[in-house]
Amino acid sequence: MTSSRSTTTRTGVSTRPGRQDHHPGLQDHPDRQDHPGRRDRLDHLVHEIRAVVRRGLPPDRTAGLVGDRLAPHLGAADLLTDRQCEGDADRYRQHVLHAEEDGGFSIVSLVWLPGQRTGIHDHVSWCVTGVHQGREHERRYELIPGDPAGRLVATRDVVNEQGQVCGFAPPGDIHRVWNGGTGKAISLHVYGADITRLGTSIRRVYREPEDEV
Repeated sequence: MTSSRSTTTRTGVSTRPGRQDHHPGLQDHPDRQDHPGRRDRLDHLVHEIRAVVRRGLPPDRTAGLVGDRLAPHLGAADLLTDRQCEGDADRYRQHVLHAEEDGGFSIVSLVWLPGQRTGIHDHVSWCVTGVHQGREHERRYELIPGDPAGRLVATRDVVNEQGQVCGFAPPGDIHRVWNGGTGKAISLHVYGADITRLGTSIRRVYREPEDEV
């Protein structure tokens, strides 16, 4: 999937995934409201992440340090605009907050209404997630060693509360995410790639294990 890439380093793109297991090509819908405080906080977060990424550390180490930078901003009232907190009744919604000019990373907010979920997937790069509002449920998986069919086994269920962060780096990054609560959940995701250029953060979608079908 392809999309046009913004020439600026900060974007306000909103997307509605066409399916529950991937992100579509990104469509430009800039937030035209002026929010100086929110711009300042987001710009500060971008600066902190940029400094980490430019160190050129291994992916797992980069993810850990990016998570440390993201955590203090979670829950802050001046991080997101109202528009960047909007959900969609049909499926979880993605708002692109920033895409780095050199493709080094991108930041998105994902808005989940109750019951909305992803498919089982992995990622094109390292990634970090942090819960901004509500709670996010997650199930992690591993491929069964030596299985020619590429079958999965669930290894852990996690409930990520507001303010918590977690990081992944391939190949140990297979999971699914959902909102198992009764209210809206919002999470911030940082990917080590420009997903406005790639059109998705997902490398592969996996078949569900037989005991989950």
